Amino acid sequence: MKNRVIRNITYTVAGIVVLSSCNKFLEKEPDNRATLNTPEKVSQLLGTAYPGANYIPFIETSTDNVGDIGFGDAGSADLTTANADAYFFRDTRSISEDSPEFYWFACYKAIAACNQALETIGVQTDQAAYQAQRAEALVARAYSHFMLVNIFSKFYDPATAASDPGIPYVTVPEKNFIKQYSRGTVASVYEMIEKDLLAGLPYINDNAYTVPKYHFNRAAANAFAARFYLYKKEYDKVLVYAGQAVPNNNFLPNLRPWNTEYSAIGLNDIAPRYAKATENANLLLAETNSYWFRTNVAARYAMTPEIRNQILRTVPVTGGSWAMPTGSYTDNHFVVPKISEYFVKVSVNAEIGNGYVMVPLFTVEEVLFNMAEAYTQKGQFSSAISLLNTYLSTRIKGYSAASHTLTEDKIRNYYGIADVQLGLLATILAYKRTEFIHEGLRWFDLLRYKAPVTHRTTTGETYTLAPNDLRRVFQIPATAKQSGVEQNPR
Repeated sequence: MKNRVIRNITYTVAGIVVLSSCNKFLEKEPDNRATLNTPEKVSQLLGTAYPGANYIPFIETSTDNVGDIGFGDAGSADLTTANADAYFFRDTRSISEDSPEFYWFACYKAIAACNQALETIGVQTDQAAYQAQRAEALVARAYSHFMLVNIFSKFYDPATAASDPGIPYVTVPEKNFIKQYSRGTVASVYEMIEKDLLAGLPYINDNAYTVPKYHFNRAAANAFAARFYLYKKEYDKVLVYAGQAVPNNNFLPNLRPWNTEYSAIGLNDIAPRYAKATENANLLLAETNSYWFRTNVAARYAMTPEIRNQILRTVPVTGGSWAMPTGSYTDNHFVVPKISEYFVKVSVNAEIGNGYVMVPLFTVEEVLFNMAEAYTQKGQFSSAISLLNTYLSTRIKGYSAASHTLTEDKIRNYYGIADVQLGLLATILAYKRTEFIHEGLRWFDLLRYKAPVTHRTTTGETYTLAPNDLRRVFQIPATAKQSGVEQNPR
């Protein structure tokens, strides 16, 4: 890509040389392992313990949130290729930013930082002084593996997880240039994730961070646990951890103010604010080397006017109009203003550099939906509906409790069914689809509920991803084979 520069080699993971992406830590002293002898220095290393790549472009483009606009240019051959490959459910040929391969290596680079921190902490005399750093390293290591297994392996299914191939769970720093790794199983990877998560979560200390929302703070770590147990279908635990992420169900003042403040400030001011640490809704933010803004507003395969009208106009079940506005950067390219790119030049006078996008990894809205889904699965419909009504009060234009309150009767009538649970689940998934447009979470919901995805072209061709289609699992980079990591079947 013309905007990308070649960076220095910094880590080898799974036998693969990983290229480091520029980020906010480059101005700091390079990692010198011999000097990692204070909690502060370990904390500095843990600044790189989060994937510096963006998974959203390739998983969002694979969902039913995207259609064929008929024309478009993402700005480079790599981005255009990645956009088309995701839409047509092909193994992505691009290895640059916003590709599955780029994200794979970014995750293992983040894991390497976690493992180096844990090894360093392990030889210190005063272990208690490093308690917060150890906790962050464990939870961050669990998170990167969690994302990898959910993208590059078959999605967790209790009936098959013990035999479905997983991804390498790396727990020690890489010492050799090429090392052999086993993929294990999805079940074994989930067991390791749970072990790390539960070992680290109780000791997360928000006071250890200058800006807690750039790290696994307590709210974000509990939100991670709620998502983890939702995917495992352990709904009692979802409620426990969601309740700790947002204590006392204090959702209302922490949801994004779409029908109040956001509506007042206008389209051009929403996106710069959306992914800021000052937004109550954001629990964990990550800086990613990404051109998602360009792809989202200009690529051929993006949100079409038809999809916009389908999911961003009338609120299902209750009626009323969604308050989330859409803008158009080119003809027929409609977006909700969430994404901002900042471009960092390689030098003051340079014309090349790197684009970056801040990504909300965990939000208060997701915690609310996860809690509502858990209540629904447990048959506690009134609790789920109460949460959804709190949510709707911040999302419907001119919201009126008298007109827009969600009820069991409205759910039955809207779907024409007697089964409230089934209708309530459909409602939650529909609201989540709207809420997280351009953010990728729709992909995981489609996987969890084994829903098919159909993409059409402007020339009348149809491409369908069936519930058991092998292409629902993204392909592991071919270069990982030299470390014994086999690719997924096709």
